[in-house]
Amino acid sequence: MKKTVSVFIGAVLLISLSLQLFSCTSKKQYKRTEIGVFDTHTVILGYEESEELFETRADEIIEKLRYYHRLFDIYYEYDGINNLKTVNDKGADGPVKVEKPVIDLLSYSKEIYGLTAGKTNIAMGSVLSIWHSYREKGIDDPASAQLPPMEELERAARHVDIEGIFIDEENGTVELLDEKMSLDVGAVAKGYSVEMTARYCEEKGYTGYALSVGGNVRCIGAKPDGKKWEIGVQNPDTGSSDPYVSKVYLTNEALVTSGVYQRYYTVAEQDYHHIIDPKTLMPSGRYASVSVISRDSGLADALSTALFNMTEEEGKTIAENAEAEVLWVYPDGTLKMTDGFSEYTKE
Repeated sequence: MKKTVSVFIGAVLLISLSLQLFSCTSKKQYKRTEIGVFDTHTVILGYEESEELFETRADEIIEKLRYYHRLFDIYYEYDGINNLKTVNDKGADGPVKVEKPVIDLLSYSKEIYGLTAGKTNIAMGSVLSIWHSYREKGIDDPASAQLPPMEELERAARHVDIEGIFIDEENGTVELLDEKMSLDVGAVAKGYSVEMTARYCEEKGYTGYALSVGGNVRCIGAKPDGKKWEIGVQNPDTGSSDPYVSKVYLTNEALVTSGVYQRYYTVAEQDYHHIIDPKTLMPSGRYASVSVISRDSGLADALSTALFNMTEEEGKTIAENAEAEVLWVYPDGTLKMTDGFSEYTKE
């Protein structure tokens, strides 16, 4: 999660915003836009019988997302709760009592670490914080932009063993066994939170909704006329006349994209993005973007980061094991996709 509001929209809901009335239902389409939740733009689209009902349910959705944002924030403290910033600040001094969603996210992240062969590692905070600092300085003062010294990155990388996160589920506590370790859940938290919020909606019986949190899209049921949601995958070539490289059609799935155009800075005319390979400690230049479709938004979020740092063949194996579909966009504009992803491009 960033300190500043991001305007990145990696996947865009391509729907008409007219209040169209379908012959088979009295439901109309409504939209809510919020800024600041997970430091990005959130869009809620839904079909309801009245605007009042939609706004009530949109309020619930936003409050759920804010709840997770506060718990998973690594930058700011909030009155009355121990969040991940608390864990980073105090976890090396002993167990920190946290709410169950924090325990659940950290446990899930350990599972993701295994699934992705360590390519998505929330214990990389010591390394990622260095890159974050240099990137922010480079954005603020491009003329003085510098790369982090490899020696500094390598020293930080000695403190990224995910087994150093000790989770006591029975007592609801988290402890960091390495005093120089810090957590960064940016590759997992937003997608996980969107998924938990979507499941809340499903349990409440809400359907005909689509959530987009910083371009992390999760659909909850089809539209009232039975049609799927049309979603555009953003073209990583921001100078192109075509804003999308693909369009997909989803009902109860998520689409998440990781790309080089999201957060980057320039050093000596070379762009350096925010997706850091745990092996090289540098941004990978293999792809321009990676998009993942999954039934689980949290999984799609984590995989889009992990696969960015893998070869296409390695990524296909991981995706198959996770029952996910993938679209790779190469720097030269070449598109590659799994067979299953191509099925989602058919209306």
